[in-house]
Amino acid sequence: MIDALVIVVLVATGALAVLGIGTTVRNRPPGRVHTLAVGAVEALLVIQAVIAAARVFGGVPLPESTTFLIYLVVSVCVLPIALQFATAEPTRWGGTVIAVAAIATGVAVLRLQGLWAAGGV
Repeated sequence: MIDALVIVVLVATGALAVLGIGTTVRNRPPGRVHTLAVGAVEALLVIQAVIAAARVFGGVPLPESTTFLIYLVVSVCVLPIALQFATAEPTRWGGTVIAVAAIATGVAVLRLQGLWAAGGV
């Protein structure tokens, strides 16, 4: 994995979490800004997933490659599902749903980095 991309993804998920909490505090449902923000973070996650999967399938040895690939898929899937859930019935808590998903995605990315580092790559 590319360390700089991991840092960018972590900052982006943190900013998305702050945006979601801010929306909840302001008592507003999620809107177009949230959709665009989730899309931007998702684009970063897809780039990271493509690069990491290509390297794993290209022969980079990892002690737990199956676990790594599962975390990779989860990191890409969580935010779109949360956005759908948050906007299906717009309430003030939609922002919190997005924030929790952003935090969970950040944790998954940290775990991915840990698994990658354990491989000595």
